[in-house]
Amino acid sequence: MQPLLALSRGIDRLSAVFGKIGEYLVLLCCLVSAGNAMIRYTFNYSSNGWLEIQWYMFGFIVMMGAAHTLRNNEHVRVDLIYGSVSDRARLWIDTFGILFFLLPFAIFAAYLSWPIFWLSFQQQEMSSNAGGLIRWPIKLIISAGFGLLALQGISELIKRVAALTGTISIETSYEKPLQ
Repeated sequence: MQPLLALSRGIDRLSAVFGKIGEYLVLLCCLVSAGNAMIRYTFNYSSNGWLEIQWYMFGFIVMMGAAHTLRNNEHVRVDLIYGSVSDRARLWIDTFGILFFLLPFAIFAAYLSWPIFWLSFQQQEMSSNAGGLIRWPIKLIISAGFGLLALQGISELIKRVAALTGTISIETSYEKPLQ
């Protein structure tokens, strides 16, 4: 189990790096947005490239931040019974959900999005907007984001199995959102 837990820690570190990049991109996205608005209203000049780079940064934040969110146990749940069962039952619910929902979806989405990226890369697809950006980097982010989410799912599965076998102890508490 220790080699798997070492793999899990490595995946967690990778997710944390991309999560930290995403956190800084939130600030950068705000600065680009504010700067673009100031230039547009002050100098009556704008470029579609500035708008598209904001969309690309937002796409990175969402797609690459999903694994970071999962690692921190802050993802959205449909809490029908999760909040009212024991810690061990939560581990089993998480294990079932990771195995039968998260991993199949993330792997399938990464698999489906890869050819879309590859075709865009081969054709050097450009935005149809004047002054727009190349499109393949954001399409790569889609595949990479689902791939990283699948990797983080594997890490979470390893931790849940280790907790179920008593090798480690993990926090399973979930704070239900205020309604």
